[in-house]
Amino acid sequence: MAKLSDVQIKSWISKGERFEGKGDGDGLVLSYRKDFAVPLWRFRYRFAGKQRVMNIGTYGQVSLAEARRIAKELKARVALGHDVAAEKQGRKADAVAKIEAKNNAFTVGQLADDYFNSRVLGKWKHPNIVRARIENDIKPNIGKLAIEDVKPSHIDMMLKAIIKRGAPTMANDVLRWTRRLFDHAIKRNLLQYNPASAFDLADAGGKETARSRALTQAEMAALFEAMRNTKGFTQVNIITVKLLLMLAVRKGELIGARKSEFDLEAGLWYLPADRNKTESAITIPLPRQAVEALKTLYRLSESSDWLLPARKAQDRMLPHIHENTLNVALAKVKLNMPNVEAFCIHDFRRTARTHLAALGIPSHIAERCLNHKIKGIEGIYNRHDYLDERREALRLWANLLESCETGKEWNVTPIRKQA
Repeated sequence: MAKLSDVQIKSWISKGERFEGKGDGDGLVLSYRKDFAVPLWRFRYRFAGKQRVMNIGTYGQVSLAEARRIAKELKARVALGHDVAAEKQGRKADAVAKIEAKNNAFTVGQLADDYFNSRVLGKWKHPNIVRARIENDIKPNIGKLAIEDVKPSHIDMMLKAIIKRGAPTMANDVLRWTRRLFDHAIKRNLLQYNPASAFDLADAGGKETARSRALTQAEMAALFEAMRNTKGFTQVNIITVKLLLMLAVRKGELIGARKSEFDLEAGLWYLPADRNKTESAITIPLPRQAVEALKTLYRLSESSDWLLPARKAQDRMLPHIHENTLNVALAKVKLNMPNVEAFCIHDFRRTARTHLAALGIPSHIAERCLNHKIKGIEGIYNRHDYLDERREALRLWANLLESCETGKEWNVTPIRKQA
């Protein structure tokens, strides 16, 4: 049998000459049927008394020399008792099965949703805290992985990423919830081991201690100045920080607020029960400075129903800004405050509480300004909400903040010195 040549093959192609098969030896055949766009290399052999054919590749992708090499290797395997065509089909079937398994895999994101809906929602007092950790940290890092593909290295990288952004306490929380997620998978017979089980708090944020950080008047003045001078720190961000300090509310309560919750004419914010940690509605008195700030936010948010509408498309299509938006922006401000001890947004509430005490505000009123429940017997029997007293307390506090921002002196003499 005459051997094939590249010159001959190219001539057949240029002339459009079609054929079922032209042999080259060792079972190698070139086929150029009418329904083929390009010639196809095939390997023909007999196995268990039956004729078998295996496709090798198209001419152009597989050269004549390469096709001859492959045919020789396949012929040798057939001689050793291998049905090479069947083996190739088996490998293809395995590859398809793996792709289908991957497409149908139960992901960490799905596991987290299942855990939240079955073990947290309706059973935990503050389910949104858990949901925040799932959506903000667990899903972005490992949510798309199949649960059986998660390795300890993935857990380690997730924790390190959280620590790198300066949130060690958050890293501890994420580790706790991640361990619970995979324990849940084990209980449901979805996994045999927990990839987070080898980690403890020393691998995350370390041992937690109660924070005591509160900003001084000088540090607040430095903060206001740094916010004004930090490139890209928007007017909305500045106003949001002011309101968090002035009203001593939790960040989530402010960023998730609808305009309908506010009565600016009356100077009141009606914070509903389902949006605060105590799960009881509270009316928050608004100092003059807060009303002015809110009016500006109303104007900047235009026709949105939300006080702080989303600035760009979010992964979960949130209607308001993401809870990390302000954290990221404030991190840039802190770079312009090198001589100020580290602080975080949650320290604003402690700052307010500290200065309310310095202003002579009675403890029970200051606690209600932070929407803390009055403890003990008094909390059980005393249902008075001290709205007028809180209004005066927040007025004094807002004046003090304004003096820190502008340098203008205000009459903020502590109440106890006025008696």
